[in-house]
Amino acid sequence: MSDIFNLVCPSCSVTNRIAAARLGDNPKCGKCHSPLFNGHPTELNPETFAKHIVRNDIPVLVDFWAPWCGPCRQMAPAFAQAAAQLEPQVRFAKVDTEAHQTIGAQYNIRSIPTMAMFRGGKEIGRVSGAMSAADIVRWVKSQLL
Repeated sequence: MSDIFNLVCPSCSVTNRIAAARLGDNPKCGKCHSPLFNGHPTELNPETFAKHIVRNDIPVLVDFWAPWCGPCRQMAPAFAQAAAQLEPQVRFAKVDTEAHQTIGAQYNIRSIPTMAMFRGGKEIGRVSGAMSAADIVRWVKSQLL
């Protein structure tokens, strides 16, 4: 692994270069000065999705969900808890498949909630169904081995 990581800001979507040794030091965006890790999933849309998936040098876990989906709403707090536990090793993001149907179609999302793990722009794992925070953490760690 490189000593320098590219991290996309969850607030302004600008790519920042951060030394690996500083990942745990609450780094801030060079443009908007927002924290690069805030312990909360980042909402993505068609304009920001590809940038976050391709330009982040850390894995990105995306929760594909919809507001009308009961299991999705039930899992949302667990997903946020897992984000708080696993950042800065993993970026957590959410895509509302109702509002952004093109992304769901592009990734062949057939049921929600579905979580997909991306690394280097490529999908490396996928799981469907609501999970607890502990189960999300376990699944993410199993994908990173």
